Amino acid sequence: MEQAAALQLRHDVLDEIGVGARHDRGRDDKAVKIELPLIPRTFYCVGLNYLKHLKEAADKAGTVPNVPDRPEIGYRAQNALIAHGEDVVIPSFATEKIHYEGELAVVIGKKAKHLTEANAMDCVFGYTIGNDVSERTWQKADRGLWRSKNADTFKPMGPWIETDVDLDAMETVIRVNGKETGRFRTNDMIFGIVPFLVELTRYFTLWPGDVIWMGTDGASPDIKHGDVVEIDITGIGTLRNRFVREGR
Repeated sequence: MEQAAALQLRHDVLDEIGVGARHDRGRDDKAVKIELPLIPRTFYCVGLNYLKHLKEAADKAGTVPNVPDRPEIGYRAQNALIAHGEDVVIPSFATEKIHYEGELAVVIGKKAKHLTEANAMDCVFGYTIGNDVSERTWQKADRGLWRSKNADTFKPMGPWIETDVDLDAMETVIRVNGKETGRFRTNDMIFGIVPFLVELTRYFTLWPGDVIWMGTDGASPDIKHGDVVEIDITGIGTLRNRFVREGR
């Protein structure tokens, strides 16, 4: 009876957050079109949440790393979302500084406010993968991230939602055209999932279908027309997208 109740709860959550039937991973990915696992009600993101990424960003700017003393939370735009297997379209007028960021994405399963460290994870339904594509020249030039992070197709997410994972065993591996370009312990964050959930729900109500992208580590090479970026996270799968320059 407990197993049946848990299964019914899972189906209820899937209905509430708008997730369709789960992809059968026994089938060939190339034989099916995998859609976005969900369209988030609110699309939260975390900035500079890994020490190596923070240090590399500071080195490029010629400054001393400024390690945050509390969770920093931002937003991304829904228009930028695309699914596994779809193309990231680089605007024709963008510079060559197109970078990936491989991220763990947390999917919220139930309404939550004023969470504590003890109950924060109760609102988490599962996890998927995000690629926080960035145009670094725009990012440096602008006061905000409106175009550098949120241009159409700049936010691949998928391939599906995994509900049963071991966060401490997770490793994120990024490959460009089959060659490994990044590897880090997924859960080796400055602030983990729990502190972000606690901080966020001091001010906002989380709703089923909200997602929180948890940041990245390391640095990306410049991504060019025709490159294929794969982000693999242990226990979830692989998010794969080709990059194409508009008009080519």
